[in-house]
Amino acid sequence: MKEDEPFRVRAYHKGILAHLYNPGLPVESAMRKLRNWIRKNEDLYDALYSGREGKNDHYFTRRQVELIVEHLGEP
Repeated sequence: MKEDEPFRVRAYHKGILAHLYNPGLPVESAMRKLRNWIRKNEDLYDALYSGREGKNDHYFTRRQVELIVEHLGEP
């Protein structure tokens, strides 16, 4: 995704979405930070993993991205 493109709600690789939220950090650090934000927000955490998706999946589904944006705002 280019910097000048608007954010689109769609499925994202977890590392890419984390980096969109924390562009100044290396991907691993950005992922750790996003995981911490999710873990600390019980409503978001419960909603993210109430479906078929698992915590160890490599991608956030469109449904999960919608929930993340709803709770954290757009990156």
